[in-house]
Amino acid sequence: MSNKKNNHTFHIPVMGLAYTIDSPIRIAQYGISSVVSITDDDLIEKMRAFYSEKFSIPYQEISQKFNDYRAERITHYLNLMDTIVNDKFEKFKHELTESKSALENYIALLPNKSELKKGLQEFMEEGFSIKETLKNFVEKNVSVGEIDVNIMTKVDKENYIGNEKLSTEFNDAHAALRGFANSNLSSSVVLSAGLNPRLYSYFENFYDFFPNENSFLKKKIILKVSDYRSALIQGSFLAKKGLWVSEYRIESGLNCGGHAFATDGLLLGPILEEFKVKRTELINATHELLVKALEIKEMPIPNEPLSLKITAQGGVGTAEEHEFLLENYNLETIGWGSPFLLVPEATSLDKETRNLLAKAKEDDFYLSNISPLGVPFNSIKGVSNDFWKQKRIDDNKAGSSCPKKFLALNKEYNEEGLCTASKKYQDKKLAELEENKGQFSLNGFIKQKTLITDKACLCVGLANASYMENDMTIKGQQQGVVICPGPNLAYFDKEISLVEMVQHIYGNTNILKNKNRPNMFINELKMYVDYFIKEINTLTADSTNAKLKKVTSFKNNIIEGIEYYSNLFSNSNFFSLDKVTLLKELEDYKKQLLINVKSTDKYHLIA
Repeated sequence: MSNKKNNHTFHIPVMGLAYTIDSPIRIAQYGISSVVSITDDDLIEKMRAFYSEKFSIPYQEISQKFNDYRAERITHYLNLMDTIVNDKFEKFKHELTESKSALENYIALLPNKSELKKGLQEFMEEGFSIKETLKNFVEKNVSVGEIDVNIMTKVDKENYIGNEKLSTEFNDAHAALRGFANSNLSSSVVLSAGLNPRLYSYFENFYDFFPNENSFLKKKIILKVSDYRSALIQGSFLAKKGLWVSEYRIESGLNCGGHAFATDGLLLGPILEEFKVKRTELINATHELLVKALEIKEMPIPNEPLSLKITAQGGVGTAEEHEFLLENYNLETIGWGSPFLLVPEATSLDKETRNLLAKAKEDDFYLSNISPLGVPFNSIKGVSNDFWKQKRIDDNKAGSSCPKKFLALNKEYNEEGLCTASKKYQDKKLAELEENKGQFSLNGFIKQKTLITDKACLCVGLANASYMENDMTIKGQQQGVVICPGPNLAYFDKEISLVEMVQHIYGNTNILKNKNRPNMFINELKMYVDYFIKEINTLTADSTNAKLKKVTSFKNNIIEGIEYYSNLFSNSNFFSLDKVTLLKELEDYKKQLLINVKSTDKYHLIA
């Protein structure tokens, strides 16, 4: 893809398996970057067939009988997407030079402070007459959005042919990486869910991730992290292998969509502040390690540190919040995820689920126990998957048929692994529970049973929306749709056009009129206080020192975060209209935290 500067100051993060599966095809021609999940090769193959037919491109199915079919499917889909996006982009650039209305519409999409916007407005003022000059300007300055991909590092299931385990390179995440590495794309892979040493080492097999003699990286690495320490550890691990992290994408631990990886009470503001203060230190430390590794490998060595971006995402909902993050923390772009689920031009979603999201209120969003990964999962009440899952439970047929097995990572019963949402696993667990029924009270038994049967088939549920939107046949057991929006979506209450959403981001319209929405930092603080209160309610006189130490650290980090925000809001020119309210809310949450510590910690365990 293009190496020009991004025309936008926001990006669309990966959402689910299906929700951004084709977002680049929908919106990359406007310069908007988005991230595609490359976890589900079955969905990817069906989308390749769909778009090949739609754009009259020859298609040959890659079935599971093909050698290395998973990687091949991913490579071919990414190449197809690249072809379609570039073709749409070329046509769009031509349209900008031929149509005044097209140029006006594009100018309306750009950030207000954009040099590109100013340049194009000058052409409009000059009467749109110097077409050749305009054409050259567009060619030089208008950029296409990036087609980035996401890999959840821990979703790296080992694979078998019969009873024979395949070599590590055929693990799910390894094969996905190979699929991206072998594609024509010049873009980035976003690595989420933490360090996977084997997967990170596998990057060394692909030359495109190393700088060439011109210090150019054809393919880049983005790390999605929750704090500075994690960034330094992972960035250093990769640098020691000659691999540069081009972007650290910081996501709120709780005020986000998908899986919620809560920090130890570290709030987003203080985390971003640490990155801001230590940015140069991070660059220099990893650059030094990179140079040593490249020297050993006898590969080209950059004369100076390669470029590094710091970006953030999670719970952003207003133009002021967007601008504050960019300016106060020197960030390059801001991720806007869940609100784009209400933009049909940008994301793939069936009408029923999109309507459910538009009508949802604050109380409809919650952290659930449904993920087979055992990590809290952002959920919303009323999704169709809940109905079908409950029906199977009521019929004494709990569990999924598990057709895809991407999350078959539990090896409690066999070496190949089972998914905890599968019927096979749940049958075993329910039988064990029945055998030990006498050890539980009635309420205890019901609670244990619910913990087993609550798991949902995410592999199917997170993919079905694309099939339904595009009228594709869904084979196998009825699962309905699983969707995992961030709680911030509660304040967006209608389907929105792409133009409306982008203009909202840049402050040229407001789609949150008359909404009593908390500031993003306050909203995250509330989530962490609620999370902490649940944690201290689990303490007993037998709690380990490690548990007590973690809870105490969690409390102290929240209090330090509140003090940081109090100072920040008092001295910032941003949020001036809400300053009094913000400072009061900070004080209220601090009191709530301390009162709950005092009333709940009957054993006086928390320091």
